[in-house]
Amino acid sequence: MELFSSTVPISILNGFLSGANRSAVARLAERSGIPYELLQTPGARVTQEQFSTLYRLLATELDDEMPGIFSRPLRRGTLKFLCLSLLDAPRLEVALHRFGQFFHLIIDDLETVSRRDGAHACVELVAAPAGPGVSMLGCELMLKLVHGVASWLIRQKIPLAGVDFAFARPAQAADHLYLFPGPVRFDCDATRIAFDAGYLDQPIRQRKADLDAFLQRAPEDWIFVSFAERLVCHRVRQIIADRLPATPNIDDVAPGLNMSVRTLSRRLEAEGTTFQAIKDEVRRDIAIQRLTRSTDAIASIAYDVGFDNPTAFHRAFRHWTGSTPAAYRHGGTPVHAADGVRAG
Repeated sequence: MELFSSTVPISILNGFLSGANRSAVARLAERSGIPYELLQTPGARVTQEQFSTLYRLLATELDDEMPGIFSRPLRRGTLKFLCLSLLDAPRLEVALHRFGQFFHLIIDDLETVSRRDGAHACVELVAAPAGPGVSMLGCELMLKLVHGVASWLIRQKIPLAGVDFAFARPAQAADHLYLFPGPVRFDCDATRIAFDAGYLDQPIRQRKADLDAFLQRAPEDWIFVSFAERLVCHRVRQIIADRLPATPNIDDVAPGLNMSVRTLSRRLEAEGTTFQAIKDEVRRDIAIQRLTRSTDAIASIAYDVGFDNPTAFHRAFRHWTGSTPAAYRHGGTPVHAADGVRAG
């Protein structure tokens, strides 16, 4: 079976929508294919396509490419001019320094500081002393942006040695495994990403002619982790998805990864997850994708994700999302980038 992308918790969407009036929220959610009632269901989730559509709609509506995240809006065109300012840098180290200078000029909330730290390069977010403060969502998005732009500039996804947050571990910490391609830690002394310092010496390989394609794919290209950027949990997810409707256990999967069950369990624990959690996430995400993208019968979807009867599937789905499968069928048809709605 094709591996479907991970889904996005409703808490992230509500973070974006917190500054919008309720009529706009209802209208934009409907245009994104998101049933309005799901916004009020704490465990609900949406597809990456729905999230990206809502992001672009909000960026257009608010004229803000980081919709409502910072105290000053990032007007349409900000991402474009950011990238243009980086393209003639001789190497990534210079480009990251310019990235920090660019945002120092246009936002009051934080600064991005890049440096070499032994074998690693670090990009750290430093809150402005007199600034309004930045939410965890804002910090996540800024780290995603700097990592995504850096990877795009050198035409190579940069593996992360670590992602540190100066925040307490959130309730849905496992979702960070599918946002950042590297170990995520909380309660740290700073908010930063770290990667091999050798990448700083890589030349800039993109040109102005390549920029439009990158902007048209925003924000997918810099927010979401592709499953080519693999932690062990990503590889486990792939195997489980490929074997559905059979539901393999850890004893079935470990040999295919050339690991013992104990080693696989330890590796997953180090990444902040468990085999059972991944199996539930895969079945949940595939079910949500099918419910929002197809007219397949719920009983058929239940079978395809490993349930013998629809009743057990309904019970599990409500446990996973706080809502029923039918609720995900009430959304409209999402607006796509081809309809002229995009950031940048």
